[in-house]
Amino acid sequence: MRWDSLRLDSSAYGTAPPLIERGAVARTFDAPEFRGMTFYEVHAKSIVSHVPAASLMPFRWTINPYRGCSHACSYCFARNSHTYLELDAGRDFDTKVVVKVNAPQLLRAKLASPRWAGEHIAMGTNVDCYQRAEGRYRLMRGIIEALRDAANPFSILTKGTLILRDLDLLLESAEVTEVGLNVSAGFVDKSLWRAIEPGTPAPERRLDACAALNDAGLRCGVLMGPVVPFLSDSPAQLEAAVRQAAQAGAAHVMPIVLHLRPGAREWFLRWLREAHPELMPRYAELYGRGAYARKDYQARIAGQVRELAGRYGVGRQAAPRGRTAARPAASPAAARERLSPAAAAHEQLTLL
Repeated sequence: MRWDSLRLDSSAYGTAPPLIERGAVARTFDAPEFRGMTFYEVHAKSIVSHVPAASLMPFRWTINPYRGCSHACSYCFARNSHTYLELDAGRDFDTKVVVKVNAPQLLRAKLASPRWAGEHIAMGTNVDCYQRAEGRYRLMRGIIEALRDAANPFSILTKGTLILRDLDLLLESAEVTEVGLNVSAGFVDKSLWRAIEPGTPAPERRLDACAALNDAGLRCGVLMGPVVPFLSDSPAQLEAAVRQAAQAGAAHVMPIVLHLRPGAREWFLRWLREAHPELMPRYAELYGRGAYARKDYQARIAGQVRELAGRYGVGRQAAPRGRTAARPAASPAAARERLSPAAAAHEQLTLL
């Protein structure tokens, strides 16, 4: 494979013990949550990636400790990146995950460089940094510790409840730098969730995690991504999603209409053709050959969500943590108790 040269080399750590035995590349686990999956443990050469200047993203640097994702979201725009590794954008993306086992060490070196200007770093923008693999590899704890120690601003977007494991580090980081947090919950329809996001915690669990983070005194918003045309965009469905985000104390709510980029487009439309063939002509009309829905449709969804957010008071209760915090923060343990019993059980499972 193109990245075969990234085998973990223990000599890179000097006298420190390596995370895995010398020469190991592929690893499988018998635990139920990892059945059928292969993890490729690689020694990456860099971990902080620059976002092209032409990008519309509001950040310029990202960290992605994993490639591929067990969340198995059929619409994930990152699918095509797996083809760069000579893997396919479909089943391989869901079951063959590349793990950059030296990510924390690389980050510390980057942050210590005189050339690093301390710019904001975004995480979870490609694949989820709190996917199930993180429960075993625990890379995010080392990453957040490095960012905290350097007082470097960062943000995290996740569909996982495992972020609550690192609540102590997030609270410590928020005392010394800016920390932006968002959970992704585009809809609350359970049947749609099971169909197109089968490896993720249920939407209400994610919103419970959002509530726990806000209860702890951190500002956490909700990214309604994606709003799925003709399947989660009815007035009632949008209202249900915004109402539950408001109940979770979301600092803000922002809708993102489904993107159909190469790789994700083929995988999602294959599912749509099998599950909802009657919608194929409507998708052809809405997307044409492009990756984005028509601008008038996107504007309509944004307007509806904006009106609903105002109606339900999204953001009115959110207060920043740190020296300007308006209320005492709950302890990490108390914040975790905010999770429903089902969500708490899922969090424990991912820690195995």
